[in-house]
Amino acid sequence: MSEAVFSTHPDAVPRTAKGVLTAVLAAVAGLMFGLDIGVISGALSFIAKDFGASQAAQEWIVSSMMFGAAIGALFAGRLSFSFGRKKSLVLGACLFVVGSLLCAVATSVAMLIGARVVLGLAIGIATFTAPLYISEVSDHARRGSLISTYQLMITIGILVAFVSDALFSYYEAWRWMLGVVAFPGLVFLVGVMFLPDSPRWLIMRGRHEEAHKVLTSLRGDERLAHLETRDIVEQLQERQQGFTLFRNNPNFRRSVFLGIALQVVQQFTGMNVVMYYAPRIFEATGFGQGAQMWGTAIVGLVNVLSTFIAIGYVDKWGRRPMLLAGFVVMALGMGVLGTMLYIGTGTDMARYLSVAVLLCFIIGFAFSAGPLIWILCSEVQPLQGRDFGIACSTFTNWGANMVVGATFLTLLSTLGTAQTFWLYAALNALFIVFTLRFVPETRGVSLEQIERNLMAGKPLNEIGQPV
Repeated sequence: MSEAVFSTHPDAVPRTAKGVLTAVLAAVAGLMFGLDIGVISGALSFIAKDFGASQAAQEWIVSSMMFGAAIGALFAGRLSFSFGRKKSLVLGACLFVVGSLLCAVATSVAMLIGARVVLGLAIGIATFTAPLYISEVSDHARRGSLISTYQLMITIGILVAFVSDALFSYYEAWRWMLGVVAFPGLVFLVGVMFLPDSPRWLIMRGRHEEAHKVLTSLRGDERLAHLETRDIVEQLQERQQGFTLFRNNPNFRRSVFLGIALQVVQQFTGMNVVMYYAPRIFEATGFGQGAQMWGTAIVGLVNVLSTFIAIGYVDKWGRRPMLLAGFVVMALGMGVLGTMLYIGTGTDMARYLSVAVLLCFIIGFAFSAGPLIWILCSEVQPLQGRDFGIACSTFTNWGANMVVGATFLTLLSTLGTAQTFWLYAALNALFIVFTLRFVPETRGVSLEQIERNLMAGKPLNEIGQPV
C-alpha cells in the first residue's frame, strides 16, 4: 500500500465524526468494566459485616469476577470470529445487566460469588472484543488515542463507582452499590445496537462490498477506503488459523507470548491492588472510614485525569517512552509508600505524604501501562491469528488479575504491609528491563506493516519499524 496515503502524521488522515463516535461508543465497554472493578472496594466491608465473611471469603468475592472474566476471555475469540465483534459486545452488555442485578439481590456469599462470575463473563468478552473492535475501525495514525479512550472509560467507571460507594456508604447500602451498574449497562446495550460491524471481520466473512461501505463512512474518503480494503484483503489470503498458526509458525508464537507477557506485566504493577483494596490501604495509613471512602474517590479522579496524558501523547511520544516513564514512576511510588508504612504514619504529614506517593503511582499507571498494554496487545497480533492471540492475552490478564486479587490480603498478613509494597516496587523496576528488551514502538505504523515485520522474523522490539 502507498506510504503516501498512510502518512504517520495524524493530520494526514481524514477524521469523520462517525469514525470517532464509533470507537468511543465501543470504548464504553470499559466504563462497565471500571464500574464493576470500583464498586467492590467500597462494598466489601459491608458485605463482610452482613454475611460474616472471612478474609478468605472476601478474597474470593473480589477474585470471582476475575475468574469469570478469564473464562469469558477464553471463549471470546471464538464468539468474536463466528458472530462478529458487534454481536459479542451485545452479549457482553446483556451479561453486565444480568450480573449486576443478581449481585444486588444476593442472599449469601455463595450467591454473590456466582453473580460476580456472571459479571466476569461479561467483562472477559468485553475486554477482548472492545480493544480489538476499536483497533479495526480506527485509522492507524490515531489508533493509539482511540484505543486509549477504552482505558479512559475504565477510569471513569472506577471514579463513578468510588463516588457512588462513598455516598451509599452513609447508609451501608452495598446492594445499591452493586446493583446500580445495571442502569449504565442498559444504556450501553442500546448504544451497541447502532455500531457497524468491523470492516476486517466483514472481509473475513467474504462481505467485501459491505466492508468497503463501512470504511468509507468511517474514513470519509472513498479512495482511502478502497486502498484500505485492498490491503486487508491481501492480508486475508489465508483464513484465520488460530492454534494451527500458533503450532506451526514460530513468529506468531512470539507475538502471542509477547501479548501474554504484557498482560502479566500490567497486572503485577499492583494497580488493581489499589483499585480493589483502596480503603484498606487508607486504613493502613491511619485514616478513618469516611476519609477512606472519599480518599478512594480521589484515587479514581486522579486515575481519570492522568489517562488524558496517554490519550493526548501516545501517538506523539510513542508507546515505549511512555511505558518506561510509567514504570519508573510506579516503582518509586510503591517503594516510597512501602518505606512510609515501614517507618510509620503516625503524623498528619506522614499520612498525607503516603497519599501523595500513592497518587504518583496512580498517575504513572494511568498514562502508561493502563492504556498502552491494551493498545500493544491489539497491535502486535497478525490478522490471521488475531482473535486467537488477543484471546490468549486477555485470558492471561484475568488469570493474573485473579491471582493479584486473591493474594493481596494474604500477602499483607504474611509479608507485612511495607514488604508487600516493596515487592510491587521491585516488580515495576523489573518491567523497565522487560520493556527495553521486548516491547516494540508501533506509533504511526499500520497493522499490516507490523505483521510483515513480525512474519519476516524481526526482533520483537523492532516489529513496529516502518517497512
